[in-house]
Amino acid sequence: MNDIEENILFEDNHIIVVLKEQNLASCPDDSKDENLLDCVKAYVKQKYNKPGNVYIGLVHRLDRPTGGVMVFARTSKAAGRLSEQMRTGDFEKKYFAVLNGAPNPPSGRLEHWLKKNAVNNMVYLCPQGTEGAKYASLEYRVAQTAGALALADIKLHTGRSHQIRVQMAGVAHPVFGDMRYGGERAQKGKLALWAYSLAFTHPVTGERMRFLAPPPAEEAPWSLFDLSAAMKIV
Repeated sequence: MNDIEENILFEDNHIIVVLKEQNLASCPDDSKDENLLDCVKAYVKQKYNKPGNVYIGLVHRLDRPTGGVMVFARTSKAAGRLSEQMRTGDFEKKYFAVLNGAPNPPSGRLEHWLKKNAVNNMVYLCPQGTEGAKYASLEYRVAQTAGALALADIKLHTGRSHQIRVQMAGVAHPVFGDMRYGGERAQKGKLALWAYSLAFTHPVTGERMRFLAPPPAEEAPWSLFDLSAAMKIV
């Protein structure tokens, strides 16, 4: 990221809310590529002239090809309280996804069991009771359609790896650009999955906070939809 300051939505002594760009890793991984966690640490270190190592707590992640809102903790106390909110369901994450085809019914809940293969970093649907499988649940609602594509508003109830991509592909409506899980039907292009809304209770003040950041409206396939209207009705 050239200038992370442009992507900061909120900061105080306890948390920092940042807009993650697509194709940027959330945290360090085996690739050794640039990642948002290290960018936030460098920003805080420079801005506040912090000596030594800077503590930034990773509370949640977004897949590398997914853009959108993330919150980091600036203290271990804040990290612990935000993590507890994730466990209890007080931490609300919503996404926009452009799907290939409109699901029928146009709104509903998907529940699956997912298992990750650490060798190829792929996640698969599997029967309940499969060793190592984790329960996954989400709600979806088709907000708009454009030809063979649909703009879906998705709320996660669990935070499994690649969850939205795997579950939507599992019901034959893969995310646009996700040829990894959707095959040729997903169509080539940048993954059309965006974390547009993040809501949580401030870990110190107790204030309920919500941050919104729309997908890049000028980029295809987002440009096919009225994102402003979709944001207003959520």
